[in-house]
Amino acid sequence: MDYRETLEYLTTLGKFGIHLGLERIEGILAILGNPQQQFKTVHITGTNGKGSVSEFVTGSLADMGLKVGCFTSPHFVKYNERIAINGQDISDEDFAALATIVAAAEKEFKEQGGEQPTQFEILTAMCFVYFAKEKVDYGVVEVGMGGLWDSTNVIVPQVSVITNVAMDHMARLGNTIREIAAQKAGIIKEGVPVVTGATGQALKVILGTASEKHAPIRVYGNDFTGVSLESNMDKQIFAYRSLLEKREIAITLAGDHQIINCSVAIATLEVLAKQDKKVNLTGLEASLFKVKWPGRLERIRRNPDVLLDGAHNPAGITVLRKTLDEHYYDVQRCFVFGMMKDKDLKDATEILFRPKDIIFTVRADDGPRAASAEYLAENIGRGAKACSTLTQAYQNALEAAGDSGVVCVCGSLYLVGTFKETLQKG
Repeated sequence: MDYRETLEYLTTLGKFGIHLGLERIEGILAILGNPQQQFKTVHITGTNGKGSVSEFVTGSLADMGLKVGCFTSPHFVKYNERIAINGQDISDEDFAALATIVAAAEKEFKEQGGEQPTQFEILTAMCFVYFAKEKVDYGVVEVGMGGLWDSTNVIVPQVSVITNVAMDHMARLGNTIREIAAQKAGIIKEGVPVVTGATGQALKVILGTASEKHAPIRVYGNDFTGVSLESNMDKQIFAYRSLLEKREIAITLAGDHQIINCSVAIATLEVLAKQDKKVNLTGLEASLFKVKWPGRLERIRRNPDVLLDGAHNPAGITVLRKTLDEHYYDVQRCFVFGMMKDKDLKDATEILFRPKDIIFTVRADDGPRAASAEYLAENIGRGAKACSTLTQAYQNALEAAGDSGVVCVCGSLYLVGTFKETLQKG
């Protein structure tokens, strides 16, 4: 297949939806020679913060001179973004070549009586084949959904990371924090160290699973912590403390939740450093400061400030609101807002918007899951105005914000991706 044919192939796979379970991915990987066993891995799950922690860990390891693959999802503009080595997205040619290899394995698997794999399972297999072929030192692998039955959960990592647990994907993961936490804790392997930023009932579940698996665990707030020293939209400085390290860390990612994410990443790197002499934490501060993570409180212009944020569940939206209150309390806030139909719009509305905020709604993307602009405006109320195009909504928001306000494009990672593809080219 060439690249165009590969995109058509993946689009066709998309119609098979989401089917959690390991039988399909295990069957395909067996045909491919189990490439996931040919390199070391870091496995990361959590409701929010997976991508940020992945970037902190990947960037730091790469700066140590290691070859580091990173598998994340979803993408903003191109599928290639999901599979990268040392920060470089896979090329179109390599992406198509991988898809051809994995498609052949898929065909053989089905001929043997196997069930149709999903798009995410094919992408996961492609990632493992690529990392094995390129002989990465580490693969930083982000869970797609949950953990226990996610297709990435075929690896035995050097360390398992659970960032946090909140309510999301309830239809598939469970209706309580404990049920969702049990799914996240499913990535914990026998004897493999665990690092977590989880709290409350979720932490109890994770601690129980770690104990059953005889997996040593490091917990944010107990075994390591980060305390804010200075914070603005340009830079945050915090004191990191653990039994092993005391560091003053500066990062460019906004929001105090990123202090927790960065602390989780540092604790993860400390675990790796105890296992591998190649993981040298000298110069870690400089590596962490360079990390960027698009689409998460990403400021793309000033006067007015324009922020892109992909928060799409109550926990993420709470973080967004807290950051807006901290840095943009007394200015006019204008929103370009799009969300999926299966997300909790009522909670999002109550958490995010103030009475004086100006809201322009849009369809997040062209997919069937996206809520229409009219539906969003009607159910948000608060004078929200439905816009027929993202361009119109964005221009309206810029005018309403003036030079001193802030425009926040938010509600969905898909909306941020649409924005980057249509309005931020070049």
